[in-house]
Amino acid sequence: MSRSIITGIDVGTKHVKVVIADARSKTEKGLPKIIGLGIAESRGLRHGYITNIRDAAESIRSAINNAQEKAGVKIKKAFVGVGGIGLSGITVTSSIMTSRADAEITALDLKKLREQNERDIPRQAIANRRIVYDIPLLYKIDGIPALGMPEGMIGNKVELKTLFMTCLDHHVTDLVQAVNETGIEVEDIMVSPVAAGFVTLSKTQKIAGCVLANIGAETVSIAVFENNIPTSLEVFSIGSTDITNDIALGLKVPLEEAEQIKIGAITGSSYPRKKLEEIVSARMSDVFELIEAHLKKIGRNGLLPAGIVLTGAGAGLNAIETLAGADLRLPARIGSIGMTEGKPSSRDTVWAVAYGLCVWGIHAEEGLEIDTSVQFLKKSWKALTRFFKQFLP
Repeated sequence: MSRSIITGIDVGTKHVKVVIADARSKTEKGLPKIIGLGIAESRGLRHGYITNIRDAAESIRSAINNAQEKAGVKIKKAFVGVGGIGLSGITVTSSIMTSRADAEITALDLKKLREQNERDIPRQAIANRRIVYDIPLLYKIDGIPALGMPEGMIGNKVELKTLFMTCLDHHVTDLVQAVNETGIEVEDIMVSPVAAGFVTLSKTQKIAGCVLANIGAETVSIAVFENNIPTSLEVFSIGSTDITNDIALGLKVPLEEAEQIKIGAITGSSYPRKKLEEIVSARMSDVFELIEAHLKKIGRNGLLPAGIVLTGAGAGLNAIETLAGADLRLPARIGSIGMTEGKPSSRDTVWAVAYGLCVWGIHAEEGLEIDTSVQFLKKSWKALTRFFKQFLP
């Protein structure tokens, strides 16, 4: 198989999505053309993590076979998104004194600073966790922000603020094992919310500041972007399945019917429309309260000019933009990756993570700069899963 063909696998709680893309063909946005899509109902997962490797592997295999049939290619390797409630982000700030007598900051100083940064992660925050990758957010020299890499600059003290994205170690191991059991080699993994940002957010939005929220079946994951890089990450144990359950209880209908009502497949006067709107609004307000609390925690509530961009299956709910805008006091819109050129649709964002993995994977393979969520990406392969380690400012 040509290395121009890249596959992304998004293992979600409700569905496994697989996207196969061809780097030789480009869309109007300059993204690789999708040649195959595969989807299968997930089994063996709960809140985004695997509870039964064999069942999960069967779901992944089904989605892969579906995508391969449509693409007309046989895949052997894939880039995989890691998400679920085991995912977390922590920000750490460290400093060191420069080593040279003339106070010039060297590559060795920066290496020591990064190592110190990792050692300064609180033990309780890293217990049983694996660092997927880290993103330098800000360097300071003698207390003054340095724009860009400080190597070669003069200063007695250099400081680094870093976002570490981590996941429960056994969640990563189980995910890789489930994919490997299908006969597919995991080339690398990436945090799912960041992968989605590659294809749903513009450079302008990421520079100005925005929050990308993926509303899944049992989790809501958010990634905050500013100055063109991810600056914060959080996952909440709540999702669109909770809305289905609320509808079933509130309208006294079976779960299957409640799901159809939620997605708009059942309409009419058989149920009180106003009560349905109240049920959905109450649950979505819970979601937006969690997002607002996180934004307050990092000091960005009401301060993201590009607002909130909603993706995932839950983003298709009626009036969700209005609810998000009112609760968060931010501009709100439904994300779209425009899979069908000239016909953007909110429903295509369910493929955002898998497609974003393809975009990232193609550039990782080519060793090229990618102007999507960071100024450029520096590849750093590791043994086993070859983790992508650095977003360089």
